[in-house]
Amino acid sequence: MALLMALVFHSYVFARANVDGPSMQPTLQDKDSIFIEKITTNLKNFKRGEIIVFDSKNENHEYYVKRIIGVAGDKIELKDSHVYLNGKLLKEDYLAPETITEPTTATTQYIVPEGYVFVLGDNRTNSTDSRMLGPINVSDIKGHVVIRFLPFDKLKMF
Repeated sequence: MALLMALVFHSYVFARANVDGPSMQPTLQDKDSIFIEKITTNLKNFKRGEIIVFDSKNENHEYYVKRIIGVAGDKIELKDSHVYLNGKLLKEDYLAPETITEPTTATTQYIVPEGYVFVLGDNRTNSTDSRMLGPINVSDIKGHVVIRFLPFDKLKMF
């Protein structure tokens, strides 16, 4: 019974994951251990600023950890090394001060369609995100990050 409950808990409530790579620095570091909450993912009520885990849909179905910048109906514009959300400069206190945000393709403006979110890594120069992948279907989101628990000295709730 305990094994069944643990399996249900891991499959539908929380999951543990390790960050792989530098794309979310300085917020999350390579090899950080995080817990992902899955229940509210079913509500499809995602918020700007939330850090999510989603299926990249590449050939290996790797999971990516990124921050939601825009939700359905939002207009995202990348200009002058910054992000503009619905025509206003997006305040991003979580970024390193020297961070610049450049488009990785010729596209500099995006309208987020219904049922999708626009995501970016906090380490903009080293992140595979919506600039390359396009908007992310909410059905591909596996959960949102609620806590970094390792390393212990960097314990943080999100």
